[in-house]
Amino acid sequence: MPKALIIFLLFIIMAMLALSLSANAREDQKFQRIDYWQVRWQAQNSFTSKPWNDDQNSYWTSSQLMKDGKPVNSSSAWIRIPLPELNWNTSGLLIRELQGKHVIVYLDDNKIYESRRGYAYEQNQLLLPLTQQDSYKMIYIWVESAREKIGLTNGILIGDYQDILTTYVSSDLVDVVIGFSFIFVAFIMAFCSVFLKGRSRRMWVSLCIVILALGSVIVTYSPFLFTFYPDGDRLYALGFDVSLFVLVPAFYEFFESVFGRGYRDMIYKLKRVQYVYSGFCVLALIANVLTHDRYFKIYYVISVLILGLFILAGLILFMIITIRYALQKNRAAIIFASGFTTFALITASELIWFYLEDGDYKLFLWKWGVIFFVISLIAIMGRVFAENQRQVLQYSQQLELFNNELQRSEKMDMISELAASVAHEVRNPLQVTRGFLQLTQMNTDDKGREHLRMALEELDRAANIITDFLTFAKPQFEKTETLNLYEEFQHIENIMRPLASLQGSVLQIQVPQHLQIRGNSSKFKQACINIIKNSIEAVHKEGYVRVWTIEHENHIELHIKDNGSGMTEEELARLGEPYFSNKTKGTGLGLMVTFRIIEAMDGSLEFYSKKGEGTEAILTFPLATRS
Repeated sequence: MPKALIIFLLFIIMAMLALSLSANAREDQKFQRIDYWQVRWQAQNSFTSKPWNDDQNSYWTSSQLMKDGKPVNSSSAWIRIPLPELNWNTSGLLIRELQGKHVIVYLDDNKIYESRRGYAYEQNQLLLPLTQQDSYKMIYIWVESAREKIGLTNGILIGDYQDILTTYVSSDLVDVVIGFSFIFVAFIMAFCSVFLKGRSRRMWVSLCIVILALGSVIVTYSPFLFTFYPDGDRLYALGFDVSLFVLVPAFYEFFESVFGRGYRDMIYKLKRVQYVYSGFCVLALIANVLTHDRYFKIYYVISVLILGLFILAGLILFMIITIRYALQKNRAAIIFASGFTTFALITASELIWFYLEDGDYKLFLWKWGVIFFVISLIAIMGRVFAENQRQVLQYSQQLELFNNELQRSEKMDMISELAASVAHEVRNPLQVTRGFLQLTQMNTDDKGREHLRMALEELDRAANIITDFLTFAKPQFEKTETLNLYEEFQHIENIMRPLASLQGSVLQIQVPQHLQIRGNSSKFKQACINIIKNSIEAVHKEGYVRVWTIEHENHIELHIKDNGSGMTEEELARLGEPYFSNKTKGTGLGLMVTFRIIEAMDGSLEFYSKKGEGTEAILTFPLATRS
């Protein structure tokens, strides 16, 4: 599935690049550029002064590209553009960049276009149809804005209407196709998420939301919709804002699901801050809509300037964390770093330029960075699924070995219990019988004394068999050595993490590297795996199992805690008894073996639990003597 999505997105990239290159080639060959027009600055609310009958040309100044801002106390301007001879049956005038919140266009004294916006997006692109009869006429454009820059900031194209329409649609349609491709991929992923569970579903759904939000941002930021479907311009602006509010926390969620909470839970804490601020932005959006943009400047600061700083800070933070993990040869981090660094550098550079230009810069490079970034995210998901599958196979093999060992241990434990029963029920009568036979032997003739001697030998042989049977069943270690807890739990984590993922839970192990105890490695792993396995099977979806240590002067405490179903006091009291278990098919022998192993290592095991809140096991071991 991830490979198919990557191939699909790569196909879209190649098609869009080819479309853009062909559009640029047609623009250079077919269209005439107009880089000269005149401008007359005006104060606010001066629209009533219509200039087409105005003979005072002294108010007009020549201007090629209006990139130097506007005069003080001017919030609007008239722009007049003399049309050349139009040699096409149907002509088109394309203005690529026109800065303004309120735009009105006249052909001589006839109004042919008007746009009024009550949101932050003030970059307009106009495509005006003309005829041959419009040759040498004058185009008047009235533009109003409270920003520093206003008016035309790029040249004008004029040519055949169908050709210019095709070129215009081709160039701006790229954004729409890319955006809707992301949305399409997100919906496919959302459908597939029903087959996942636990941590995998969390990672998949968060990535799905990230791709959906990115697609919505690209589509609603494109000038295509504003130009050809202007009636929904307000809806596009709202969609853009909402997509941004959703995108940032969703990305934090995905990042945390892949790389964890980070140093001192930094990623988790920043995620919560972003959730709060995104919620605040949504409330500000609702207030702005209900007040009909009366406090739009405040909303602009909240939803654009401050949110942009949050995004910029997050990009820098994620880049640093990703590079750090990549240097540790984390393959997922290397893949993530390659796509994310490209995206972050492009986006951060454009955001910085956006702030330097006081919001008048048109972001356009970032969408290509987004494509490479999304491809890297999908590649990470594919790698995670492949790694999970490999770990499941490895876990199955190791689990089979441990099951065999567990069965052997359970059999030994059953023999031990049986032997203990035999020792209690048979050994005492044997000793009494032996005593009476010895007394009888003293008052018997030689022939009877010989028979009694043989009987005593048989009784001694039976006692030795019972002693050997008990010695065989005791959990004595063939080999005792110094164990490094960190190394032991590295192995245990590799075995149990796939089971935790399958159960939809999270396994968190935090064990320092210097702690050492005495014992048998395989038996110690067996005991810890029994407890962790019981905890994993007790938790529900989105549950957790945490393992940590507390070091004391002469001993250590090993804590294993879950937030599962828990146990009652009566159930706690019976833990370790033969044949007692909360599982449907459980025998209770596994936990009984665990108690015996820990006791043989001079340790102790205690359980604390509350019904519905989880269980905590505390294993206490003496520290190994440091050399």
